[in-house]
Order: sequence, then structure tokens, then C-alpha cells
Amino acid sequence: MCHSFFTFFSLAAHLTHSHNDCLPTMQAAINSLRTKGVLVLTPDDKDTRKEYERAIATNNLQFRFSRPECVVQPENTSQVQAIVREARRRGIRLTIKCNGHSYAGFSTAFEGISLDLRRMNRVSLDMQRKVVTFDAGCQWGHVYSTLVNGRHVGWIINGGRCPTVGVGGFILGGGLGPFTRSFGMGSDTLMEATMVTADGEVVTVSENDSPQSPKGRLFWALRGAGQGSFGVVTEMKLKVQKLSNRDGTVVAGRYQWFPKDGITDEVLEAMNSFYTTDWPRNMTIDSTWMCDLRQSVGDGVRFIIAFDGSKPEYDRKIDRFIAHEELRKQLKRRVLPEPSTRFLYETLVNQWMEETERAFPANKTYELFSSFVYTNEDKEKIQKITATIRELMKEFRESFRGEQVAFFVTWIHAGGRATDFAPTDTAYFWREAVYHAYVTVEWVDKWMELDMRLFLAKVKRALRPLSVNGEAAFLNFPDRDFPSKFYERAYFGGNADELRKVKKMWDKDNFFKYAQSVKRPEDPDEEPDQERKETEEDRTDRLASEAWASYQIEDLDKTCEELADWGF
Repeated sequence: MCHSFFTFFSLAAHLTHSHNDCLPTMQAAINSLRTKGVLVLTPDDKDTRKEYERAIATNNLQFRFSRPECVVQPENTSQVQAIVREARRRGIRLTIKCNGHSYAGFSTAFEGISLDLRRMNRVSLDMQRKVVTFDAGCQWGHVYSTLVNGRHVGWIINGGRCPTVGVGGFILGGGLGPFTRSFGMGSDTLMEATMVTADGEVVTVSENDSPQSPKGRLFWALRGAGQGSFGVVTEMKLKVQKLSNRDGTVVAGRYQWFPKDGITDEVLEAMNSFYTTDWPRNMTIDSTWMCDLRQSVGDGVRFIIAFDGSKPEYDRKIDRFIAHEELRKQLKRRVLPEPSTRFLYETLVNQWMEETERAFPANKTYELFSSFVYTNEDKEKIQKITATIRELMKEFRESFRGEQVAFFVTWIHAGGRATDFAPTDTAYFWREAVYHAYVTVEWVDKWMELDMRLFLAKVKRALRPLSVNGEAAFLNFPDRDFPSKFYERAYFGGNADELRKVKKMWDKDNFFKYAQSVKRPEDPDEEPDQERKETEEDRTDRLASEAWASYQIEDLDKTCEELADWGF
């Protein structure tokens, strides 16, 4: 998956009408927004239907029947204001979409209005001030192009690894990138943000605001917990960072290690040594344990490298820290030194081509995720984690032989500069993290959902106790199945109570609410309808079944022909 792959915020107002009863209300909202110049796409309008279908398309078939009444695509903050005011005034559910990569589907609208920010993609680079300003609907590819086209070698914008990921969810959820270890979390480099509030007003908050002022507290909250809980962020300013090496090069590469005898004790020992190494801050190496039954190569580990320095310096680091002969040799062979601009343009695109392709609707699978936070000081705990993963991979392969299924455990390299901040300096709490790990289970046949859910539940029971505090998770890698009483502690740790106070200050009526939004102080830890513990059987096919209840196709033959013409 795209590791930067970061959640794209979703917000909601409570619906006060049934689906049929709200149609006149929705039509009135559509008419009003169109008079204000807002582009509105609807499924029953032949002039916009094709664009509507593309706008709601999702690569995760868990959300295949999502079909909101309309999609709105604003081009500026004023139009976002109009949309928020209209939705709140009429009690219509509003779901915000930056680029739709939310692992948990929080950017996917099942009803109401899908607020699609992707037409808001302006970017401005000021190299005199070393500041980049961009709309919240941009993808990282838009932002990186300013450095590439300007030939600004040696300069980096602290964004995501995957160019198709939207900037909004990435930054507001914390943001892990290739240079987190050098410059901190993506949200640590945020200088200013413009937001539309629940009242439809525009507020700009920045690092210059007094930390105890309402604006200062909102800025604090947006840096790690800002995905749709407080308002609609429409514009951000980030610091442009300079690489430490004088030539402005990045040593980057990728190696997929499929040991001929599988994940042996020797391989496990090499990985334990790898994870417990105190790597220098200018070195980032992500790794993914792969158990893909659709492939014939067996189990393996993929490494993704980004090093701020020269190739000889990189080689010396690998020689020093990697004892396993074959792994050491390949990690040195499978990299190239390149100017930072080429790295942003070519490596981040091509290196992740198979992952970025999977972000588009033509490459569809069913997917479930969960995330964990690990340190590396306790060697015995690391050994337990890797041994557990190996056993789970073995069980997965034995249990589902012949099926089109896959199980991945991805370790995103964090730590470094990100640990220099105190947990309460920003809303991103888990500062001691050296690795943010996320688990993916993926399948092609819809009948496999219960088996995949049961397996993922087993993974979570095995790995969650080994996460920091036995609970830590990362907001950019959300788990839709976290209980209501658990997710705030998992994502925000000791910052959860303060975030509730900021929520009350900026959204006292809880207009911006979704399944895992920040709550207000008076809100119950557990929703009334969640008092009974859900089983995996309860969750299986529930999203699709609920969405299907209101899914309508007027002409199936015509729809199939049109979808084929459009490339679906």
C-alpha cells in the first residue's frame, strides 16, 4: 500500500430525516449551491453522471455500494463556506474527501453530500521565505512538482511517500514521510492552516498564535488530530527543509528479499538486529513482511530506502549495521544516489508504481487494516513481535492455500527528529515511536470476508499487547473496527482529554462528527448502540448490506455499458 496513505478526513452532521424524506431537502441544497457557482454532481443528471461515478469510485470493495445523493467540488474557501452552511442549516450529512485514501473509508460518503476537495489544488512556492502554500485538495505530486520544476536541488517538502496521497489527511493526521527522521512528523513542519468552522466562518491559525488562546489550541489540535473533527481545513503552509548533505542528493532504492528457505531463524535474527539498530537520523528504511498467496515466490520482506547523504557514506552505514551477508550486499546494490528533485519526481513515483496503481478504482480488492506503535529498546519484545508475525504468516499460508488473499505487515520507520518533541507539544502523542506498523489483509472473493476478519482479529489479539501502552495506534492508519470507547486513547493517548476541550471550543454542537472523530467532554465513551460487543460475524458484509438497502440502478444494462465505456 501507499504508506503515506494517510487517512482523509470525514465529517458528518446528524441526519434528521429518512432517506426518502430528505430528498426535497437535498434538492433544495443542490439548487442553492448551484446558484452560488458550486459544481454539484448527481447520479440522475446525464450531464454530470460520468463525473459523479468517477468521483465516488473507491479501490476498496468494502465500500463498493457507497452512493451519496450528490458530490460537490468547490474551487475555493468561499465555496466551502457555502457548502458547510447549507449542510448544517438543512441537517444533511457531509463527508470530506481529499483524495480518498482513508483506510477505514472515512472519506467515502454513503449518503448525503460528498465534499470532494480535489479541485482545490493550487500550490505556491516561496523559496525566499522557504515556505510552500497549498490547497487542502492537493496531492503530494502537485506540491513536489514546485521543487522539481524549479530545479531546487537539496530542498525537501516533508510530505508523503506516495505522490497520489492527498495532503490534507496526511498533515492533519501527523504524517510519516521519507524524511520524518530528519525533520519530524509532517505536522511538525506545519506553519499555518486556514479552516472553515462549523458556523461557516473562516479562521486562520498559526505557530505564532499564543498556545493558550483559542486559535493556538486549535493549531495544536490540527497538528496530529485535525482530520475532520474541528472544521474543514482548506489551505496550509509548510516549511521547506534543506537536506544535510552539500550535494543535495538522496540515496534511494528498493529491495525485495525472498529467502529461498523462507523466513528461517537466520532471517528472523537478521530482522531483529535490523529493528533494534539505532539508525542515524538521515537514514530511513521501511520494511514490509509479505505473505501474498497470489504470488508464487513465497514469503519475503521488502525494504524501501531513503538516505540523506552520499553513496559511500550510505555503504559505510550498511556495512556497520547489517551483519547478514546477503542482505548487506543487496541493500548496497539496490540503491542509487540521485539529486533530490529526481528522487521526488522519479523514485517516489516509479518505486511505488504498483502501490499507486492500486489507489485507482480499476485495481479493486477487499481490504482491512489495523495499526500498532513500536519502540526498539526492548530486544525481547522485538523478538516476540517478529516471531509472532512469522507464525501468523505460516498459519495464513496453510489456512488459505489456493485462495487469492494476502497478508502484509508494514513497518514505517519513524523516530529521529520526531522524538525531540514532547508528547504534549502537538496533538500527535506517540513521540517515542520508532516504528509505526500497520497490518493489511486483502482478498479478491467477497465470500472470504468472514475468514479475513477472523484472521485479522487474531493478529490484533497477538500484536496489540506489544504496542506502546498496549493500545497505541496511528491516526493515519485507522482501524474502522476500534470500539468507540477505545479509539481516542489508541490514537491520541494522553492528549485525548485536551482534544475534547478543543472540540467543545470550536464545535460545541458536534456538527463535525464521524465514526472516530474527537468527542466533546460530555459525550459518552461508548455509544448506546455499541454496548453489546460486536463479533466478526456481525461486521461481515454489514457495510455492503446497509449501503445496498438504498442503492439504486435504474437501467442495469445501460449502466454496465457506460461503465465499460469509461474503463471500469
